[in-house]
Amino acid sequence: MRVLVTGAAGQVGSEAVRAFSQKGHDVVATTRAELDITDRDSVMQAITTVRPDAVVHAAAFTAVDACEGDPERALLANALGTRFVADAARRVGAHVCYLSTDYVFRGDLDRPYHEWDETGPLSSYGRSKLGGERELSDGDTVVRTSWVFGRTGPNMVKTVLRLLADDPKRELRFVDDQHGHPTSAADLARMLERVVTYRLPGTFHVTNQGATTWHGFVQDVVAAAGGSRDQVVPIKTADLDPPRPAPRPANSVLDNTALRLSGIPLLPHYREPLERLVRELLPA
Repeated sequence: MRVLVTGAAGQVGSEAVRAFSQKGHDVVATTRAELDITDRDSVMQAITTVRPDAVVHAAAFTAVDACEGDPERALLANALGTRFVADAARRVGAHVCYLSTDYVFRGDLDRPYHEWDETGPLSSYGRSKLGGERELSDGDTVVRTSWVFGRTGPNMVKTVLRLLADDPKRELRFVDDQHGHPTSAADLARMLERVVTYRLPGTFHVTNQGATTWHGFVQDVVAAAGGSRDQVVPIKTADLDPPRPAPRPANSVLDNTALRLSGIPLLPHYREPLERLVRELLPA
Protein backbone atom coordinates (compact mmCIF):
# COMPACT_ATOMS: atom_id res chain seq x y z
CA MET A 1 0.00 0.00 0.00
CA ARG A 2 0.89 3.63 -0.26
CA VAL A 3 0.54 5.05 3.25
CA LEU A 4 0.71 8.70 4.25
CA VAL A 5 1.71 9.28 7.87
CA THR A 6 1.00 12.62 9.53
CA GLY A 7 3.10 13.67 12.51
CA ALA A 8 5.93 11.49 11.23
CA ALA A 9 8.53 13.12 13.49
CA GLY A 10 6.55 12.36 16.63
CA GLN A 11 6.73 9.52 19.09
CA VAL A 12 4.18 7.25 17.38
CA GLY A 13 4.44 8.69 13.89
CA SER A 14 8.16 7.94 13.60
CA GLU A 15 7.59 4.34 14.72
CA ALA A 16 4.69 4.02 12.28
CA VAL A 17 6.97 5.07 9.43
CA ARG A 18 9.43 2.39 10.53
CA ALA A 19 6.79 -0.34 10.97
CA PHE A 20 5.09 0.24 7.63
CA SER A 21 8.40 0.54 5.78
CA GLN A 22 9.65 -2.73 7.27
CA LYS A 23 6.55 -4.47 5.89
CA GLY A 24 7.29 -3.18 2.39
CA HIS A 25 4.68 -0.44 2.13
CA ASP A 26 5.33 2.76 0.18
CA VAL A 27 5.43 5.31 3.02
CA VAL A 28 5.06 9.06 2.60
CA ALA A 29 6.18 10.59 5.89
CA THR A 30 4.98 14.12 6.62
CA THR A 31 6.17 16.18 9.56
CA ARG A 32 4.58 19.32 10.92
CA ALA A 33 6.99 21.42 8.86
CA GLU A 34 5.88 19.61 5.70
CA LEU A 35 2.15 19.33 6.42
CA ASP A 36 0.28 21.65 8.76
CA ILE A 37 -2.93 19.76 9.52
CA THR A 38 -4.62 23.00 10.62
CA ASP A 39 -4.34 24.35 7.04
CA ARG A 40 -7.19 22.84 5.02
CA ASP A 41 -5.72 23.74 1.63
CA SER A 42 -2.36 22.20 2.50
CA VAL A 43 -3.99 19.00 3.72
CA MET A 44 -6.18 18.75 0.65
CA GLN A 45 -3.27 19.35 -1.71
CA ALA A 46 -0.99 16.84 0.02
CA ILE A 47 -3.47 13.98 0.19
CA THR A 48 -4.98 14.46 -3.27
CA THR A 49 -1.47 14.68 -4.76
CA VAL A 50 -0.08 11.61 -2.97
CA ARG A 51 -3.36 9.68 -3.35
CA PRO A 52 -2.55 7.20 -0.59
CA ASP A 53 -4.42 3.98 0.05
CA ALA A 54 -4.38 4.80 3.76
CA VAL A 55 -3.63 7.71 6.06
CA VAL A 56 -2.20 7.10 9.53
CA HIS A 57 -3.18 10.29 11.32
CA ALA A 58 -0.77 10.60 14.23
CA ALA A 59 -0.30 14.39 14.19
CA ALA A 60 -1.86 16.11 17.21
CA PHE A 61 -1.47 18.79 19.85
CA THR A 62 -0.69 16.45 22.76
CA ALA A 63 0.58 18.81 25.49
CA VAL A 64 -2.27 18.12 27.92
CA ASP A 65 -1.74 21.10 30.23
CA ALA A 66 -1.08 23.48 27.33
CA CYS A 67 -4.36 22.34 25.75
CA GLU A 68 -6.14 23.27 28.97
CA GLY A 69 -4.80 26.81 28.67
CA ASP A 70 -5.64 27.11 24.95
CA PRO A 71 -8.71 24.97 24.21
CA GLU A 72 -9.33 26.57 20.82
CA ARG A 73 -5.85 25.62 19.62
CA ALA A 74 -6.54 22.07 20.85
CA LEU A 75 -9.81 21.93 18.89
CA LEU A 76 -8.17 23.38 15.80
CA ALA A 77 -5.36 20.82 15.76
CA ASN A 78 -7.09 17.74 17.08
CA ALA A 79 -10.70 18.08 15.93
CA LEU A 80 -10.83 20.43 12.95
CA GLY A 81 -7.45 19.22 11.67
CA THR A 82 -8.82 15.68 11.69
CA ARG A 83 -11.87 16.91 9.75
CA PHE A 84 -9.53 18.25 7.07
CA VAL A 85 -7.61 14.95 6.91
CA ALA A 86 -10.78 12.84 6.79
CA ASP A 87 -12.35 15.03 4.10
CA ALA A 88 -9.30 14.85 1.85
CA ALA A 89 -8.96 11.09 2.41
CA ARG A 90 -12.59 10.50 1.39
CA ARG A 91 -11.98 12.29 -1.91
CA VAL A 92 -9.26 9.79 -2.88
CA GLY A 93 -10.82 6.72 -1.27
CA ALA A 94 -8.15 6.42 1.44
CA HIS A 95 -8.75 4.57 4.69
CA VAL A 96 -8.01 6.74 7.76
CA CYS A 97 -6.54 5.38 10.99
CA TYR A 98 -6.77 8.04 13.69
CA LEU A 99 -4.74 7.86 16.88
CA SER A 100 -6.81 8.76 19.94
CA THR A 101 -6.39 8.60 23.69
CA ASP A 102 -7.56 7.23 27.04
CA TYR A 103 -8.34 10.84 27.99
CA VAL A 104 -11.69 10.60 26.17
CA PHE A 105 -12.96 8.81 29.30
CA ARG A 106 -13.96 10.34 32.63
CA GLY A 107 -12.01 7.76 34.61
CA ASP A 108 -14.55 6.97 37.31
CA LEU A 109 -15.40 3.36 36.39
CA ASP A 110 -14.30 0.58 38.75
CA ARG A 111 -13.13 -1.58 35.84
CA PRO A 112 -11.13 -1.13 32.62
CA TYR A 113 -12.83 0.77 29.79
CA HIS A 114 -13.87 -1.12 26.67
CA GLU A 115 -14.51 0.38 23.26
CA TRP A 116 -18.29 0.70 23.71
CA ASP A 117 -18.22 2.50 27.06
CA GLU A 118 -19.59 6.02 27.22
CA THR A 119 -16.97 8.74 26.85
CA GLY A 120 -16.80 11.80 29.10
CA PRO A 121 -13.50 13.66 28.87
CA LEU A 122 -12.42 15.83 31.79
CA SER A 123 -9.88 17.99 29.93
CA SER A 124 -9.67 20.19 26.85
CA TYR A 125 -7.21 17.72 25.38
CA GLY A 126 -9.63 14.82 25.85
CA ARG A 127 -12.54 16.80 24.42
CA SER A 128 -10.53 17.81 21.36
CA LYS A 129 -9.41 14.23 20.67
CA LEU A 130 -12.97 12.98 21.05
CA GLY A 131 -13.97 15.68 18.58
CA GLY A 132 -11.46 14.22 16.15
CA GLU A 133 -12.96 10.75 16.56
CA ARG A 134 -16.35 12.13 15.53
CA GLU A 135 -14.97 13.48 12.24
CA LEU A 136 -14.23 10.05 10.77
CA SER A 137 -16.32 8.00 8.37
CA ASP A 138 -17.95 4.70 9.33
CA GLY A 139 -15.30 2.62 7.58
CA ASP A 140 -12.35 4.39 9.20
CA THR A 141 -10.46 3.29 12.30
CA VAL A 142 -9.98 4.90 15.71
CA VAL A 143 -7.10 3.50 17.78
CA ARG A 144 -7.14 4.66 21.40
CA THR A 145 -3.95 4.19 23.36
CA SER A 146 -2.40 5.36 26.63
CA TRP A 147 0.80 6.29 28.46
CA VAL A 148 3.03 6.00 25.39
CA PHE A 149 6.81 5.68 25.68
CA GLY A 150 9.46 5.32 22.99
CA ARG A 151 12.70 6.44 21.42
CA THR A 152 11.40 9.72 20.01
CA GLY A 153 9.99 12.78 21.74
CA PRO A 154 9.35 13.47 25.42
CA ASN A 155 7.92 10.68 27.55
CA MET A 156 8.07 9.38 31.12
CA VAL A 157 10.89 6.89 30.51
CA LYS A 158 13.20 9.54 29.09
CA THR A 159 12.26 11.97 31.87
CA VAL A 160 13.12 9.44 34.59
CA LEU A 161 16.41 8.45 32.96
CA ARG A 162 17.38 12.11 32.70
CA LEU A 163 16.65 12.62 36.42
CA LEU A 164 18.70 9.54 37.31
CA ALA A 165 21.60 10.73 35.15
CA ASP A 166 21.78 13.90 37.28
CA ASP A 167 21.61 11.97 40.57
CA PRO A 168 21.31 8.13 40.47
CA LYS A 169 20.21 7.98 44.13
CA ARG A 170 17.70 10.84 44.11
CA GLU A 171 14.21 10.41 45.54
CA LEU A 172 11.48 10.46 42.90
CA ARG A 173 7.89 11.32 43.81
CA PHE A 174 5.09 10.08 41.53
CA VAL A 175 1.34 9.67 41.91
CA ASP A 176 -0.13 6.31 42.82
CA ASP A 177 -3.81 7.17 42.31
CA GLN A 178 -3.80 7.35 38.48
CA HIS A 179 -4.05 3.96 36.78
CA GLY A 180 -3.32 3.02 33.18
CA HIS A 181 -1.59 0.76 30.67
CA PRO A 182 1.91 1.95 29.59
CA THR A 183 2.32 1.42 25.85
CA SER A 184 5.42 1.04 23.69
CA ALA A 185 5.29 3.29 20.62
CA ALA A 186 7.08 0.60 18.61
CA ASP A 187 4.62 -2.13 19.63
CA LEU A 188 1.69 0.19 18.97
CA ALA A 189 3.00 1.02 15.49
CA ARG A 190 3.22 -2.65 14.56
CA MET A 191 -0.43 -3.08 15.52
CA LEU A 192 -1.35 0.02 13.51
CA GLU A 193 0.24 -1.64 10.48
CA ARG A 194 -1.88 -4.73 10.98
CA VAL A 195 -5.11 -2.78 11.52
CA VAL A 196 -4.50 -0.61 8.45
CA THR A 197 -3.44 -3.48 6.20
CA TYR A 198 -6.74 -5.25 6.88
CA ARG A 199 -8.70 -1.98 6.86
CA LEU A 200 -10.39 -2.89 10.13
CA PRO A 201 -13.19 -0.39 10.79
CA GLY A 202 -14.34 0.96 14.13
CA THR A 203 -12.70 1.67 17.46
CA PHE A 204 -9.89 -0.37 18.97
CA HIS A 205 -8.08 0.00 22.28
CA VAL A 206 -4.41 -0.83 21.65
CA THR A 207 -2.06 -0.89 24.62
CA ASN A 208 0.56 -3.15 26.07
CA GLN A 209 -0.75 -5.37 28.83
CA GLY A 210 -0.22 -4.72 32.53
CA ALA A 211 -2.15 -2.08 34.48
CA THR A 212 -0.15 0.04 36.90
CA THR A 213 0.12 3.54 38.37
CA TRP A 214 2.63 6.23 37.45
CA HIS A 215 4.39 5.37 40.69
CA GLY A 216 4.58 1.69 39.75
CA PHE A 217 5.69 2.46 36.20
CA VAL A 218 8.50 4.74 37.38
CA GLN A 219 9.59 2.01 39.80
CA ASP A 220 9.88 -0.31 36.79
CA VAL A 221 11.92 2.27 34.86
CA VAL A 222 14.29 2.79 37.80
CA ALA A 223 14.69 -0.96 38.29
CA ALA A 224 15.40 -1.48 34.58
CA ALA A 225 18.09 1.21 34.84
CA GLY A 226 19.74 -0.58 37.78
CA GLY A 227 18.36 1.59 40.56
CA SER A 228 16.27 0.81 43.63
CA ARG A 229 12.49 0.70 43.49
CA ASP A 230 12.48 2.10 47.03
CA GLN A 231 13.73 5.49 45.83
CA VAL A 232 10.35 6.09 44.14
CA VAL A 233 7.93 7.55 46.69
CA PRO A 234 4.14 7.40 46.17
CA ILE A 235 2.09 10.60 46.45
CA LYS A 236 -1.49 11.56 45.66
CA THR A 237 -2.55 13.70 42.71
CA ALA A 238 -3.89 16.27 45.19
CA ASP A 239 -0.37 16.59 46.63
CA LEU A 240 1.27 17.65 43.36
CA ASP A 241 3.04 20.99 43.77
CA PRO A 242 2.35 22.87 41.64
CA PRO A 243 -0.95 21.21 40.70
CA ARG A 244 -1.43 20.29 37.04
CA PRO A 245 -3.76 22.62 35.10
CA ALA A 246 -5.57 19.77 33.31
CA PRO A 247 -7.49 17.10 35.25
CA ARG A 248 -6.43 13.51 34.61
CA PRO A 249 -8.72 10.48 34.71
CA ALA A 250 -8.02 8.39 37.81
CA ASN A 251 -8.74 5.22 35.84
CA SER A 252 -7.53 5.20 32.26
CA VAL A 253 -7.00 1.45 31.98
CA LEU A 254 -8.12 0.44 28.48
CA ASP A 255 -9.38 -3.10 27.94
CA ASN A 256 -8.37 -4.30 24.46
CA THR A 257 -11.79 -5.90 24.05
CA ALA A 258 -12.26 -5.42 20.29
CA LEU A 259 -8.86 -6.92 19.47
CA ARG A 260 -9.37 -9.84 21.85
CA LEU A 261 -12.87 -10.70 20.60
CA SER A 262 -11.62 -10.43 17.00
CA GLY A 263 -8.99 -13.09 17.72
CA ILE A 264 -6.07 -10.68 17.20
CA PRO A 265 -3.10 -11.38 19.52
CA LEU A 266 -2.65 -8.62 22.08
CA LEU A 267 0.57 -6.71 22.68
CA PRO A 268 2.90 -8.16 25.37
CA HIS A 269 3.29 -6.89 28.92
CA TYR A 270 4.77 -3.39 28.95
CA ARG A 271 7.83 -4.47 30.95
CA GLU A 272 9.22 -6.34 27.90
CA PRO A 273 9.54 -3.31 25.58
CA LEU A 274 10.35 -1.07 28.56
CA GLU A 275 13.46 -3.05 29.45
CA ARG A 276 14.59 -3.06 25.81
CA LEU A 277 14.08 0.71 25.54
CA VAL A 278 15.98 1.44 28.76
CA ARG A 279 18.93 -0.65 27.54
CA GLU A 280 18.86 1.27 24.27
CA LEU A 281 18.70 4.71 25.88
CA LEU A 282 21.32 4.18 28.60
CA PRO A 283 24.89 5.10 27.64
CA ALA A 284 27.06 2.10 26.81
